[in-house]
Amino acid sequence: MSPRALQYTARAVCAFMLTFTMSTSFVRAAAADDTKQPEQPETAQAKTEQAETVQSESLRTVSERGPVRAVVSLEPAAPRIGDTLVVTLEVTADKDVELLMPEFGQALERFPIVDFFPEQRLDDQGRTVSSQRYTLELTASGKASIPPLIVEFVDHREDGKPAPDGEDAYELLTERMPFEVESVVPSQAAAELRPPLGDLESLRSARSYWIAAVVGVLLLAGALLLRRVLAAWNPQALRESAYEAAIARLSSLVARPLPGADEVGAFFVELSDLIRRYLEDRFELRAPELTTEEFLTVAAASPDLSAEHKGFLREFLQSADMVKFARFVPGEQEIGDALDHARHFLEQTRDDASSGTASNSTARNRDGSSHA
Repeated sequence: MSPRALQYTARAVCAFMLTFTMSTSFVRAAAADDTKQPEQPETAQAKTEQAETVQSESLRTVSERGPVRAVVSLEPAAPRIGDTLVVTLEVTADKDVELLMPEFGQALERFPIVDFFPEQRLDDQGRTVSSQRYTLELTASGKASIPPLIVEFVDHREDGKPAPDGEDAYELLTERMPFEVESVVPSQAAAELRPPLGDLESLRSARSYWIAAVVGVLLLAGALLLRRVLAAWNPQALRESAYEAAIARLSSLVARPLPGADEVGAFFVELSDLIRRYLEDRFELRAPELTTEEFLTVAAASPDLSAEHKGFLREFLQSADMVKFARFVPGEQEIGDALDHARHFLEQTRDDASSGTASNSTARNRDGSSHA
């Protein structure tokens, strides 16, 4: 948005806030002078409800096959909508048995993933213990379940067979874990609404007409100011403003030294947030407030993004999620490629993203034939 448009917008907001405040004050003053209602006794006694403390026990399933044992736990066992759900997969394998854990997010796509923490260690008996801990967000109440998870392993023991005939590895499938997400609405809440209290008393004094006239003048002034703001609105300036803000953030990232292993997660958080903020300002997509999968669904329905752009966004944001949540550490070449791809995307969508030039440029960029 251009500086002039920002100035007009600020003036419009101030005018409407002043209108609302003055209108409320006038109406309250008139109501106090003209219509004084007698105090009504309380019709019902207030009730105080004690919140029940529910023991946060975890659900647990155990699956075994040969030298491998898998335990899936879920906590809390009785979650409510809006809670975070911790799902932990812990697999124990005998010595000389190679474990292949499920890929990040496997079978859990239906839940927004808030955090992910993988870990591997050896216990006091020399067995391999690998775990994956997911923190999920619950967005709906009712019955739900954690689908079965697939763990693969290869038996390298002297007396063991590495894998079944014709297969690369054994498979261990965990059990489905059903649970129920409780609603936040109390069970004892009344299903019917209370009847209306009755009609409001009309303001019959002459002062009421003066108040209405003043409110009307203030609303008219605010409408005229808003019209000037809309007249000054420049779509090209909006596009340029979004592009300039994004390219400035990207240039700041490029100017920094390459991040180390401990800093690469924060680096990709800022890089993906840069692209999401740009899309929100440029195409009015509610990108920063959504998970990656939800955002990609919204972007797929946008007529302003070409098919090449949508494909780039899917690959770019999913690669960033691997760094942020799966603890993947990219090399210098991969970090440089991510910065180049982000710059190309900004340049190609600076003007109308539906134009043929932008679509062809995106296709060349994804094929690797042009670099910033």
